[in-house]
Order: sequence, then C-alpha cells, then structure tokens
Amino acid sequence: MKAYEFCLPNQDETEICLRDLNGKWIILYFYPKDNTPGCTTEACDFTENLEWFEDLDAIILGVSPDSPKKHRNFIEKKNLKITLLSDESREVLKAYNAWGLKKMYGREYEGVIRSTFIISPEGEIVAEWKNVRVKGHVEKVKEKLRELQSKK
Repeated sequence: MKAYEFCLPNQDETEICLRDLNGKWIILYFYPKDNTPGCTTEACDFTENLEWFEDLDAIILGVSPDSPKKHRNFIEKKNLKITLLSDESREVLKAYNAWGLKKMYGREYEGVIRSTFIISPEGEIVAEWKNVRVKGHVEKVKEKLRELQSKK
C-alpha cells in the first residue's frame, strides 16, 4: 500500500515532506504526547538505536499532535536525536488510522493510537504495528527492517 503523502513542521518549524525522503527507508511512528512516560521511553529507545537505523539508510520520524515548540522542549530535555513532527490538525494521524476511539478506565475518548510504520524507499508501507507496547518495540522494528532489507 502506498504511504499517505504529507508535509509537517518539525521541532525547528522546518517543513518535512514524505516525497523529499524517497529512496530512504522511513520508520514513521505516532505517539500521544511529549514528556509522558511511555512516549519518553519510546523516543529514547529510538534515539539509542539511531546509528543502527542510519547504517541501514533509515530515517526515524515521530509524529504527535504536540506543537513544534513542545517537540523542541522534549528533544532538549531528553537529549533526543530523532526528528519529531507536529500534526496539530491530526490530518496525518487520521490518514494513517493512528487517531481514533480509545478506552481508559471504562471511559471512551478520541486520541492517538500508538502506531509504527515502515515505509520502503519506493514509498510503500511494508510493515505496521498498531496499539504498540513500548517495551521491546524498537527491537521488533529493527528485526523487521533487517528482514525486509535482506529480501531486496
């Protein structure tokens, strides 16, 4: 399936467009909120493994509804080395089905469904995870990327 085309501002308010990244592997992950425990763990895990992903010509993009300013604060506070994109309109979250009904303590509400996608250099979604459990997730993404690249 073709990846949904988008342009979103990063933590420095620079517009990042999917089409500009053609030819690279993209790890696109959606998370609920900066500076919360699960999201911090996930961002730190991706940062710790960044060189490994870069060696395989992969870019990591984290997306949440937070503003570029909040992203910048999160990056500085946690010393992150990944790119965070701001989807305040939630348009991209919805396009990737990463926004929807969630349940907590029996209450239903709309929010970010923690999801990760691997997009091939040709712009195809070649792997996806929904309702991600943070612990051990980056390892699963690494395994899948290694497997996909060995088929190329």
